[in-house]
Amino acid sequence: MQSYKRSTRVAELIQKEISKLLREIKDPELGFVTITSVKLTDDLQDARVFYSVIGSEEQKLKTKTILLDSLKHIRHELASTINMRRTPTLEFEYDDTPEKATHIFEIFEKISKEEESKPKE
Repeated sequence: MQSYKRSTRVAELIQKEISKLLREIKDPELGFVTITSVKLTDDLQDARVFYSVIGSEEQKLKTKTILLDSLKHIRHELASTINMRRTPTLEFEYDDTPEKATHIFEIFEKISKEEESKPKE
């Protein structure tokens, strides 16, 4: 049986709960947000919440503003759903990994098409 650090297990729980909370926010300006991961310090005091947004740059900026404005509410709701002595402080950070992955796949696709169009010797 594989064991995990407590901070890793709690980070996964926080990720699930924040994802649920974001679905409850009824702001039409909020883009399509995905919580990609949560990095929690070993002492469980601070959490960096990584998120991605599908949409334009304007939607990304509006989503960031909404997340920052909702920070206290999210932390309060998180405190009521998870049973911890102290709820970690939250910091939202944009995760551009999905965009980088898409860009890499586009490059591979371009290379593949170029290889197919070359005459075979």
